[in-house]
Amino acid sequence: MAIATDNPLGNYLKDRRARLDPAAFGFSSQRRRTPGLRREEVAQRANVSATWYTWLEQGRGGAPSADALERIAQALVLGDVEREHLFLLAQGRPPEIRRHDAEGVTPILQRVLDALALSPALVRTATWDVLAWNRAAEKVLGDYASVPPEQRNILRRIFLDPRARAANLDWESVARGIVAVFRADVVRSGACAGERATSLVAELSGASPEFAAMWRDNKDVRSFGEGTKRLRHPLAGQIAFEYSAFAVDGRPDLGMIVYNPATPADIEKVKTLLAAA
Repeated sequence: MAIATDNPLGNYLKDRRARLDPAAFGFSSQRRRTPGLRREEVAQRANVSATWYTWLEQGRGGAPSADALERIAQALVLGDVEREHLFLLAQGRPPEIRRHDAEGVTPILQRVLDALALSPALVRTATWDVLAWNRAAEKVLGDYASVPPEQRNILRRIFLDPRARAANLDWESVARGIVAVFRADVVRSGACAGERATSLVAELSGASPEFAAMWRDNKDVRSFGEGTKRLRHPLAGQIAFEYSAFAVDGRPDLGMIVYNPATPADIEKVKTLLAAA
């Protein structure tokens, strides 16, 4: 089947509105030559001009604003992936990340973490709040279950927990790196992380002069990506890990970090910790 490419945005909009039931939105379903909503009905729901919306489907005029696209996405009842596709077609870039109020992760994603038996793994938000982890992470990185949910934050641990400072062999380098990633994540997430990020920066700036100085003076940004992490564990001694960061598909506000033991000796140390009561 050939795919039309002359007007991908218009074709996508037509396809989306053709899938909607007019009766579900209070419109009459009588005397319609084609299925779905009419252009003027989409325009009405999106609070835009019917003429302008027609031009948009026809590929006429300039790129629509983000606000107009948001209203069209709502009018067409688009999910997160469909909304992202709409923005990519119309503006060549993804939309601002939506806030997800639901806490935690899906049972399937938790099972993915649990399947990484010898690799500490966790899921974090754009503001570095930890939402989920596996048993290896509990034994190697710390027991997040023992901390109130509102305090399960990696930056808070790095700057305010003496145990985290002692565990990181090159604490200052680690701290500066995380601040740089945090800065980039907050900007990328926009309003999704805004209020939470503001309160977290204020809290850490007041409690940690080192964080305040790094946040004020160092404007570096970076991605977490992949690399090597060396920890000093109170029971197992030094352990080296190779880490990789992954996006969670369908949840652009979340990221997963997996730490793989770097050597056979490091694997044995993790096994020993897991075997302990």
